Amino acid sequence: MAIDPIIQDPALLRRLLRAKDRMDAASHEEWPVERLARVSGVSEAHFARSFKQAFGTPPHRYLLTRRIERAMALLRESDRPITDIAFETGWASLGTFGRTFRDITGSSPSAIRARGKATPNELGRVPVCIVNAAHRPHLTTAVSEKRRLAADGTNEPEQPQEIP
Repeated sequence: MAIDPIIQDPALLRRLLRAKDRMDAASHEEWPVERLARVSGVSEAHFARSFKQAFGTPPHRYLLTRRIERAMALLRESDRPITDIAFETGWASLGTFGRTFRDITGSSPSAIRARGKATPNELGRVPVCIVNAAHRPHLTTAVSEKRRLAADGTNEPEQPQEIP
């Protein structure tokens, strides 16, 4: 079994982490692949391929996850209007925010807020990293693919065949 040389290159991993850290620090900003590749000092194609190999998810999907995580935290912890939260977390329109939020989490922003208010907050003794991991949305399928599958239900991805 061959070891992937991209994962073994510590210099590339440091550059990829630099881009990932920038997205984490400013997830509300636009982060096109061109900008991330510039931060990492590699070509756009090499960046996108290497990022997915290193972190298991494409850069855009990673950014969507961070934005949704931040929005969920703000919905649970504040009484600010949902529109303000949408714009603060980097969404250009409330409609896109609401649709993407529902596609990823399975609930509307207002339902998440109501659920957070209804349950008593006894998470103070749980480490923050564990709470964040539990609330992290799982983006294993592209949002547009989820919408398409939900709409017609006929184009489900093929299941791998087991070989006896």
